[in-house]
Amino acid sequence: MRWQSGRRSENIEDRRRVRTPGGAPAIGGCGLLLVILVGLIFGVDPNQLLDALNAGQAGTTVQQDQTSPEEEVVADFVSVVLAETEDTWGLLFAEAGETYAQPKLVLFSDAVQSACGFNTAATGPFYCPLDQKVYFDLSFLNQLQRFGAQGDFSVAYVIAHEVGHHVQYLLGTQREVQSLQQRVGQKEANQLSVLLELQADCYAGVWAHHADKRKDLLDSADIEEGISAAASVGDDRMQQMAGRRIQPDAFTHGSSQQRVDWFLKGWKQGSVQACDTFAAAGLRR
Repeated sequence: MRWQSGRRSENIEDRRRVRTPGGAPAIGGCGLLLVILVGLIFGVDPNQLLDALNAGQAGTTVQQDQTSPEEEVVADFVSVVLAETEDTWGLLFAEAGETYAQPKLVLFSDAVQSACGFNTAATGPFYCPLDQKVYFDLSFLNQLQRFGAQGDFSVAYVIAHEVGHHVQYLLGTQREVQSLQQRVGQKEANQLSVLLELQADCYAGVWAHHADKRKDLLDSADIEEGISAAASVGDDRMQQMAGRRIQPDAFTHGSSQQRVDWFLKGWKQGSVQACDTFAAAGLRR
């Protein structure tokens, strides 16, 4: 992605310096993987980053004095991507005669308290409709790499997907689906969850379509990274990686192929209307 000259969002809420007790940073394990991954993605020398990180280590405190250099590179990238989603969805909502209410994106480390409850980094990025915020732990980059997703656009896809959930909230889709889920069995509720997630994938594609059209941000390699990221977090792939039998009835996010298909549909058509996964499944909300 050609992102360095992009606008930085003012809607970043940085909670990385606030740690839960016992959650102080340490080099090794996921921290080491993060240093290496950021070096590969953003062209930063991992040895220099490790030196700076080691120099900045502190004791176990609730308040972290400094963030690491490699985290700042990724945080800067996240801010640009969020700004691009603000600009794109702002224009699309304006074309429909509506005003886009921009969400905040919370950067956190290890664990975070949101209006939707307490979540650890293991949850992955998520959107909380109760406070209209996207929550993102930079260590999620490690999981993307483990799942086989590479490149900066794979990170952008994840952010755009979560912002897609915010769009669903603003359009009322999230509340409608939640209401329907309360009136059906678990299998049907899972199917509704899948349709909601696939629509957010499609919205991520819509964002990419319009952001690239306005700013010439992407090349073919970026879209391949998006496809790889979408495929890597399909329910079937996740079940396989966990050593489990593939159970479609237990899917909550969609198969790898479904996620790729809907991302590409949004990318190619650039239309919010093209992202009606519910109509495509023969359901009426």
